[in-house]
Amino acid sequence: MRKELSDDLEIPKLPLRERFTAFGATLALFLILVVASLPAMTGAGRDLNYLKNFRRFAGQFFPPDFSVASQILNAIGETVQIAVMATFFAVILALPLAVAGAQNIAPRSVNLVTRMILNAVRTLPSLIWALLAVAVVGPNPLAGVIGLTFYSLGYLGKFFSDAFESVDTEISDGLRRSGADRVQAFQYGLLPQVKPLILSHALWMLEYNIRSAAIIGYVGAGGIGLLLHTFQEFGQWRKFSTVLIFILALVTALDFFGEWLRGKLTRND
Repeated sequence: MRKELSDDLEIPKLPLRERFTAFGATLALFLILVVASLPAMTGAGRDLNYLKNFRRFAGQFFPPDFSVASQILNAIGETVQIAVMATFFAVILALPLAVAGAQNIAPRSVNLVTRMILNAVRTLPSLIWALLAVAVVGPNPLAGVIGLTFYSLGYLGKFFSDAFESVDTEISDGLRRSGADRVQAFQYGLLPQVKPLILSHALWMLEYNIRSAAIIGYVGAGGIGLLLHTFQEFGQWRKFSTVLIFILALVTALDFFGEWLRGKLTRND
C-alpha cells in the first residue's frame, strides 16, 4: 500500500530544456568564464618564494608609527568633507535623472537618453574622474568633490531610477484623477514610497565615497590618499600602516553607524 502511494506521489521529471532555467544558464555561463579566465592566474614565470616575500614586505609595516596621528586626523577630516559634499551634489543631480530614467514615469525616448548618460558616467571609475577633475581645477580637494560627484551620480541615478520603477503608481494615478497636478502626484504618491530606498542608497554612497576619497588623493584630489601616496613614495611603511589603521577605524565606525541609521529609518517609515 505504501509503495503504491509513494508511486502515486512521485514527482514527474521535467525535460532537460525546462529544467535549464535562467539561473542554471547564468551559472553555467559563469563557470565557462571561470575556466576561460584561468590564464589570468599566470605568475611571473620565476621561481619565487611568495610567502617569504610577503613576510619581508609586511615586516616593514610594524610597528606602526603613531607620531603622524595628528596629520592623519586632519587628512581624515578633509576626506570626510570631500565625501559629504560629493554625495550631497550627487543626490541633488541624481533625483531628476532618476525620474527621467524610470520607465513608469517618463516617456520611453527620455528613458533611453537618460540611461545612456548614466551608463556613460558609470563607465569611468572614481580614480579617472578625479584625474580629469585635477586636470581642470588643479590638485586640490575641489577636484575630489567634482570627481566623486560625477562617479556617484552614475550609480545613484541608476539606484534611484530602479527604486521609482519598483513602486506602485496607482496612488499617484489616483491623485491625478482627483485633480492633483504632476508635482503633487509625485510628491504625495511616489516619493513617500521610495524615500526609505533613496535615503538608504544615499547613505551607502556616502560610506563608499569616504572609502574612495581615501584613494583619489593618489592623483592629487586631496584627502588622506595624498598621505598614503607620500608615505609610499618615500618608503615610510610604518607611517603608511598607521594611515591604514585609521582608515580601518573610520570604515568600521561608518559601518556601525550606517547599520544603526538604516534601522532607525526602516522603523520610522
